[in-house]
Amino acid sequence: MQITEAVPPEMMFRDYAYFSSFSDTMVQHAKRIADRLTDAEHLNTGSLVIEVASNDGYLLQWYKQAGVPVLGIEPARNIARVAESEKGIRTISEFFGRDLAQQLARDGELADVIHANNVLAHVPDLNGVVAGFQAVLKPNGVVVVEAPYLKELIDHVEFDTIYHEHFSYFSLTALDRLFRRHNLEIVEVERLPIHGGSLRIFARHPGTRSVGESVRNMLAEEANWVDSAASYRDFGQRVESLRTELAGLLTSLKADGKRIAVYGASAKGSTLLNYFGIGGDTLDYVVDRSTVKQGHYTPGTRLKIHDPDKLLTDRPDYCLLLTWNFADEILKQQQQYRDNGGKFIIPIPNVRVA
Repeated sequence: MQITEAVPPEMMFRDYAYFSSFSDTMVQHAKRIADRLTDAEHLNTGSLVIEVASNDGYLLQWYKQAGVPVLGIEPARNIARVAESEKGIRTISEFFGRDLAQQLARDGELADVIHANNVLAHVPDLNGVVAGFQAVLKPNGVVVVEAPYLKELIDHVEFDTIYHEHFSYFSLTALDRLFRRHNLEIVEVERLPIHGGSLRIFARHPGTRSVGESVRNMLAEEANWVDSAASYRDFGQRVESLRTELAGLLTSLKADGKRIAVYGASAKGSTLLNYFGIGGDTLDYVVDRSTVKQGHYTPGTRLKIHDPDKLLTDRPDYCLLLTWNFADEILKQQQQYRDNGGKFIIPIPNVRVA
């Protein structure tokens, strides 16, 4: 599954507004996999962990603290500077692909572990990136990739994750073919709740580990739906039903004199607001924890972005939660607002008030 428009990565990712460390959920999620792999792969001071699209060092910091050498590859220069200056993560500020990987291999920078979290969806040159994994991976190394799962997108009506940064939407079937094309073999797969439902795959050089039951079972299950046009037609119909339901609720609340703010100046949030035709006639403003976004405006809808503390001082009746993928974390952070009578509207996978 792919979109047909491709914005040049240089335009999107050289200066970037998403810093992973602003999410406590992401930081702790990263720590768990780093701790697990440090033990499972017997990593030590002679090992190397590379992360592709390493962001601000939210993941590599945990390996570094364990004494394992790390290398981040992060094309966003503003974020790479933060990773180096604040977390001490050695970072190359370039796009990862076959050429960079081959240069690293020539320089002796071969990886025991390669991480690529939420990056493959952003890549127009999938073949170049996966060929790069193969080139820079040690003979017994492992590539660990996390990507939002196509089945979760369909089942939970996560249409708002379809936008210009996400070129591809992955099933295990597609990933298996992609990695085999470049002489890598997916040997294990896990389903994760993060980001509305993701896959975590573990890929290795062929013959180093046997393909596990988790992979065989998921590929068999996907054969029942992944090529079915009916699955995708039904998804489109459910998106339209969701639009009617959410727009109707917001219009009704506004007619009753309720004030409605928004939590989350995210790309998915802008997709939802613009596609559903929801803007300043219904919503007052947006709050977001990221200091990088505060003071700016949301694309298309032109709503000003504030610090979340504004919810406590301004006390809107409702807050539309557009970063629904971090709902548990945000609802906990905003308990005081809720105790004061504020309510959150969570739009995905179905409209509910919390």
